[in-house]
Amino acid sequence: MALPMEWDQELDASGLLCPLPVLKARKRLKAMAPGAVLRLVATDPAAVIDVPHFCAEQGHELLAVEEGAAARVFYLRKGGQSPKPE
Repeated sequence: MALPMEWDQELDASGLLCPLPVLKARKRLKAMAPGAVLRLVATDPAAVIDVPHFCAEQGHELLAVEEGAAARVFYLRKGGQSPKPE
C-alpha cells in the first residue's frame, strides 16, 4: 500500500465544471512557492484531460492522480520556470 502523498495546500473543486477547476488551480498555484505541492480534488470528468494539459503548458509537474469513487485527486508541484509561450 502506497503512503499518502504530502502536500502544502489543498483546493477542493468538487462540483465545479470545466474550466473552473483549472482556473482555480492556476490562481492558487500563483500564490505558492516554486516546488510546493497542491492537492486538487475534482469531480469533473474532463479534469483527467484538463489538469495534465494545464501542467504541461504551464511548467508544473503532475506528481500523481488518485482515482476515488466520487472524485479524482491530483497532486501538482509548482514549477519554477516561465510557462511555455503560446
